[in-house]
Amino acid sequence: MTLPHDRLAGAGLDVPCRVKTPLGELAGLEQPDGLRMFHGIRYAEAPTGAQRWRPPVPVGPWTGVRTAQHFGAACVQVPSVAGSIYGGTVPRASEDCLFLNVWAARGSAGAAVMVWLHGGALRTGDPASGMYDGAALARLGVVVVTVNYRLGVLGYLAHRELSAESANDSSGNYGLLDQIAALHWVRENIAAFGGDPGNVTVFGESAGALSAIELMASPLARGLFHKVIAQSGYLVSNLQLTQPRFGLPSAHERGEVLVRQMGANGIAPLRAMDAQTLTECAAAAGFDPQATIDGWILPRQILECFDRGEQSAVPLMAGFNDGEVRSLRFFLPPLPPSAAEYEEQVRGIYADLAPRYLEQYPATQIEESALAAARDAFYGWSAERLVRSQEALGCPAYLYYFAHHYPAQEALHLEAFHASELPYEFGRIGAEEGWPALWPRPPDEPQERALSAAIMRYFTSFARTGVPEAPGVARWSRYGRDRAYLEFHGEPRAARHLHPGTFELHEEVITRRRAAGTQHWYVNVGLASPPVPPALPPERGTR
Repeated sequence: MTLPHDRLAGAGLDVPCRVKTPLGELAGLEQPDGLRMFHGIRYAEAPTGAQRWRPPVPVGPWTGVRTAQHFGAACVQVPSVAGSIYGGTVPRASEDCLFLNVWAARGSAGAAVMVWLHGGALRTGDPASGMYDGAALARLGVVVVTVNYRLGVLGYLAHRELSAESANDSSGNYGLLDQIAALHWVRENIAAFGGDPGNVTVFGESAGALSAIELMASPLARGLFHKVIAQSGYLVSNLQLTQPRFGLPSAHERGEVLVRQMGANGIAPLRAMDAQTLTECAAAAGFDPQATIDGWILPRQILECFDRGEQSAVPLMAGFNDGEVRSLRFFLPPLPPSAAEYEEQVRGIYADLAPRYLEQYPATQIEESALAAARDAFYGWSAERLVRSQEALGCPAYLYYFAHHYPAQEALHLEAFHASELPYEFGRIGAEEGWPALWPRPPDEPQERALSAAIMRYFTSFARTGVPEAPGVARWSRYGRDRAYLEFHGEPRAARHLHPGTFELHEEVITRRRAAGTQHWYVNVGLASPPVPPALPPERGTR
């Protein structure tokens, strides 16, 4: 998600402040209420030149004082899609982008740390956006860190030549390695800002949530964080580094195809290309940035990792939005004009599962059914799968459902759209700046502010203790055997058994695809799906 830059809150009233880290001294800014901001902190050396498509090199110590009063450049990325509610301009982008930002109250000591990973499909995003301003959360007693990481082809290209350069025979996960490097920086330095390196929560939305899930599956990230909040995350089938699987080519093969499409004879010419040109040409050629199952950073498919109980055993909060796909309609295929044609197509795709599918997504409202099916298959199933998996490990896990909407959304038929919770969790209700130009803004009314305050309290409580609590509003119970969840709709509401039958339907479909091994499962849903494989005997399943 590419969002506009926001000026420093309180600019003109801020005074300089300093912090001495193990690496050196930083000069930030302090607001009149004691909130301290340190922006544009380099956590790794520039991944440019020969360092393009290599693991990040941690920043070394320095002498003197480094200025940390301005955001660092965002990663080079593709331009925003015209007319997108997420669109905006990134004021400064560079391949030299491995910076992070810290918000902390003066005098903090041993505070819980919340590390934010932005969304944007691993293609776009800028932590300098006002939408991700950490000030409101930090005023509730936590230390907030937002992280830049490599995007697009710069962050996720795998290729045989790159794997041959690697001591671990790996390529394709540079953006994920950046996030791990940032977490190492947090562990070594955050105490200087008043944070507790032993109490770190990774939280993110969309691709940021996907990244958090992948960090849970990565042995390299083990012990660097202690809780996870995954907002509208999705459990994808990833390319394997060297072998085709699930109907997908190997990551090496995809990289070689891209190199040929770029008219190059190897990696060297691509390393010499201008970063912006390379990024845009790769995107135009259809390069889809995703992490790679390389046997090192990600030892196996994420679902396989969670099935085996090999993921990080940490408390988890996960959830999704009611109108996720209303702002992502490119996921929907052309819809049939009649109920009869809709039902015929569903039966041709889902076979013995068609009655269950039609019960959940009836032909009476074709478009609404298509939107709901995509929502549930991409985000709902993923969120519930995650909390079930953590509960199976004995870890507290909490499910939420964000269904809140307001007139500006309703006018555009975007009720509770993908990412619409962000202004609430970052305390942006009523903010004048930092919004994407076309974002339908929530009204600055007491109900909206109260909902925002409750969400921030739940989130910061979870970061501190692993239990999401907020005074004066609904109690949020663990998912557990009762399948408890919390719904945000006007105000928090405790409930059980979200959308009965939908998780089981999509779990069955994905289980069959995994067992057959010939179909990937992320966007294969509804009328965009190939025929679902038949059921296999239990002994041949994957669970």
